[in-house]
Amino acid sequence: MARKLRKRSVNGIYHIMLRGINRQVIFEDREDRIKLLGTIGKCKAVSKFELYAYCLMDNHVHLLIKEKEESISKVVQRISTGYVLWYNDKYERSGHLFQDRFKSETIEYIPGFMRVLRYIHQNPVKAGMVSDIGEFQWTSFHEYSGYPTLVDTEFSLQLFSPEKNRALELFLEYMRAANNDEFLEDTPKLKIPDQNVLNRLEKLGIPSRSKIQQMEKGERDALILELKKLNGVTIRQLARVTGISKSVIGRIH
Repeated sequence: MARKLRKRSVNGIYHIMLRGINRQVIFEDREDRIKLLGTIGKCKAVSKFELYAYCLMDNHVHLLIKEKEESISKVVQRISTGYVLWYNDKYERSGHLFQDRFKSETIEYIPGFMRVLRYIHQNPVKAGMVSDIGEFQWTSFHEYSGYPTLVDTEFSLQLFSPEKNRALELFLEYMRAANNDEFLEDTPKLKIPDQNVLNRLEKLGIPSRSKIQQMEKGERDALILELKKLNGVTIRQLARVTGISKSVIGRIH
């Protein structure tokens, strides 16, 4: 069956979500996130797109982009290919890292643009990773509140006020406002936080989640069994955190 054609944006603005295949982790450490941001910067220089926001979660990425000289599909392909080649080389792996077809939604109107901008910056808060958006390092929120190096902040800030200081004041207030907005949701309802699983892995002597996929089968299965003992943990959650498929985890008992 042919894939449904991606909806085109009238103004070229899209909210993009790149997700790890099987929801697996795509960032092991700080270097990985820095590399992706660097890759985005290099692609931006070539494709000439405008970047209004980003958020690098553990297993997915949010981007708010306006396509210019290249289509959004070409832009995302450039970004994902550049990062995956580097990631696979670093972790001595092969194959896909991101889910084949990235998710996108068109952002046609100013109110929707402002809400998705806030949604992207609040993603770590809504996922329970931090209590305030300023506590999470890997979003474009810090480029708005500080000095922009990758993000085109002027367009967004002018929506709040033509006066720079007032615009920033209103922006910060709006970004922290409580809301029920939902855009390309990727945070499943969990009984326990992912961090509990990560803490257990650390106690079991696993410093990097990529090491799990390199284990011998017997050692790996024993580790999964230990993780399954966590109260409230789900097979889907273990698959996302470890990068091991749900079917494999389901067979381990």
